[in-house]
This record gives sequence, C-alpha cells and structure tokens, in this order.
Amino acid sequence: MIKVFKFGGASVKNAEAVKNVGEVIKLHPGNLVVVISAMGKTTNELEKVVESYLDKDGKVNEHLQAVKDFHTNILNDLFKNKTHSIFNEVHNTFVEIEWEIEDDAVREYDYVYDQIVSVGEVLSTKIVSAYLNEIGINNKWKDIRNIIQTDNTYRNAKIDWKLTDELVQKELKFDNEKQSIFITQGFIGSSSELFTTTLGREGSDFSAGILAYCLNAENVTIWKDVPGMLNADPKWFDNTIKLDNISYLEAVELAYYGASVIHPKTIKPLQNKSIPLYIKSFVSPHNDGTLINNETKQDSLIPSFIFKMNQVLISISAKDYSFIMEDSLSHIFGIFSTFNVPINLMQNSAISFSVCVDFDSQKTMLLIDQLKKDYKILYNDNLELVTIRHYDTATIKRVTDKKELLVEQRSRNTIRFIMKN
Repeated sequence: MIKVFKFGGASVKNAEAVKNVGEVIKLHPGNLVVVISAMGKTTNELEKVVESYLDKDGKVNEHLQAVKDFHTNILNDLFKNKTHSIFNEVHNTFVEIEWEIEDDAVREYDYVYDQIVSVGEVLSTKIVSAYLNEIGINNKWKDIRNIIQTDNTYRNAKIDWKLTDELVQKELKFDNEKQSIFITQGFIGSSSELFTTTLGREGSDFSAGILAYCLNAENVTIWKDVPGMLNADPKWFDNTIKLDNISYLEAVELAYYGASVIHPKTIKPLQNKSIPLYIKSFVSPHNDGTLINNETKQDSLIPSFIFKMNQVLISISAKDYSFIMEDSLSHIFGIFSTFNVPINLMQNSAISFSVCVDFDSQKTMLLIDQLKKDYKILYNDNLELVTIRHYDTATIKRVTDKKELLVEQRSRNTIRFIMKN
C-alpha cells in the first residue's frame, strides 16, 4: 500500500528540521509519496520579491538575495561536500526567478506571483531529496508541475482531475518488491500553457489529498508542529485541547471557517474514497495525533475557536435605497468572482448586503472601487472574524469580552462574530 506524507514549512525550516524529516521517514518503511512545502517563511519572503518587482522600488534583488542566503545556509549545514551537485541545482533553480524579474512585467499580478512564489517549493524539495539520498534514504524527486494539471486561474487554480489522474499513474510508478519514495512539491501545479499555477495559500495539504485520491492511498499524514488538530490556535489560547478523532464533516466545517491545520479543499478527495487523514507531530512522531475519518460518532462537542485576523467588512447598498434583490446579488457576486475574492461571511438586510473578506493588498481596494461604480459602499478594516464551533455561554463571553461587535451570526452548532478591538 501507498502512504502520502505532507511536511509543512515549519518541518523544514532549517538543517536540523530537515534531518528530523529523515528520522520520521525512517519510522515508516514502505511506499511513500512525500509532499513538502517551502522552507520556513520562504513563501512570505518571495512575496516580498513579487511586491518589489511590481512596485519597482529598487529592492527586488535585496529581497531575492535574502532568500538565496537562507537556503545557502541550510545547504552548508546539511552537506559537508561543497561540490555536491545540489549546490548547482539550487543556483539554477533561482535562475527561474531571475529570468522572471529581468524585464518589466507584462502580465497581471496573480500570474507573476505564481511564477515566482512557486520556486520556494521547488527549492525545498530538491534540498530535502538530495539530503535523504545522501543519508541512504533512496528517493526520486518529481516535479509536480508535470503531474497536477490545472486551469489558468492563477493563485487559486482548479484541478483537471482526469488529466491529473492519468499523469499520476504515469509518473508515480511503485515497485512492489522494494520500497519506493517520491519527493514532490505541494501548493503548485501547471496550466495547459505550461505556466506554473498555485492552488491557494497553504495549498500543500490539498496537493497531498489530490495525490492520495489518484493513488488510492492507504492514508495521508500531515506532519505539524502541534500534537494534532487542536480546538484553538496556540497563538491565541494557552489551554488548547487535542481532538483525537473527528469526522470528515467536522473537519470540513472547521477548515471552511479557517482552522489553519488543514486546507479547506483537502478533505473532499479523501472522503470520496474513505482515505483516513492523520494530523501528527513531527516533534513527537510516535504519538497518536488526530484521526479524521468517517466515524461521526467520534465527533467531540469540545468548543473549537477559529480566529481570522485582518478582515474587512464591506457594506453594499443601492444608491437610490432600493432593495438588494436577486439580480443585484448576482451582479455583486459576479464582481467578487472577477476579482477572485472569497467571501468569509455574508449578511443582508432590506437595502444592504454586507460581506467579510480577507484584506488583500492587491485586490481589496480595487474591488471596492469597482463596487462603488454601481453601489453605495461603506467599509471597516483591521477587524477580526471569530468562529466558535459547539459554543456555549462561557465560550462566547471568553472571546467577546471588551470587544465591539459589528456582526453576529448564530446557528445550532456554530456562532460567528465580526469584532473590533
């Protein structure tokens, strides 16, 4: 049977972390596909490269050099032989970015973003693959852009499942007589025009789900720096509780509302084939972690807290105070679709329609300007969206104390607040 592992940026943030990935893989003999994210905060740093390149602020090479230095330091710590071929491979990989920024941009932001930021995953997987081969964990490096095929919706590409499935069978061939390990990238794919696309921020989990679905994998394990799926982000809560076993349905709900442990699209392909998903700690790999499967009876009623910061609440109303009816909503949704801005929460009254979205430095104000052409627009920024799953009076008080509430939505199992400090 085949297992799929996914290691996020924190699990490969430095040389010691990369060595630990090797130790975790040693604990699991058998056929493996290992999906790896960019190292540490590389994605954030490459986003700075994109911003500088498009803003023409003169700092693009400075930001790119910082990314180069970060990876060179990891290479120097991992490989004593400074003539190892990986040094040249990493250098050549950075050339992909240098080619992209050599001339002024002629394509839109999202396209440029995908061509540059995607290189982080290529770098990390080449380094990890070379290190594992160096210590005797034989593996083959695969460029996922030759496997996961998408449309050309940059930064949020849609999967061509039929073609992707065919390419998985062609590119990932396992030898039943001995262990086979493939190392590949999360987060990225390729369009039919052979341009790199990305699957959405934190999309490496989804990549693992896609490959597991196509391979009919035995299970998927996402290796994190937390002991499993917790009922709150430790950044916001001191006393978190691990959820030992939850259903696909509960996991989808939590991921949809913004739980950072799992990408929202990950669950569907796994549930379709009843492939179990484990969330485990790469710090304590022997511990059980969290199991996500079909067992709805295992769902806990422990309250779960999900925080989304840097939110914008946009209130849309007709300029002549007429009702916001179906035709207006259709037009409004079309504008959000055109700008590729997901809506986190929506609420309507007779003459207004309010939506909460993530602030995006490239899209939010352009979206608002477009809406202003046909509607009266008011907005509040720097807000937080808090979701409590399986809430009670005490949990509501815990998160709303001393906060100004702008919007509240409540259902049987879930309550949501848009709040200002």
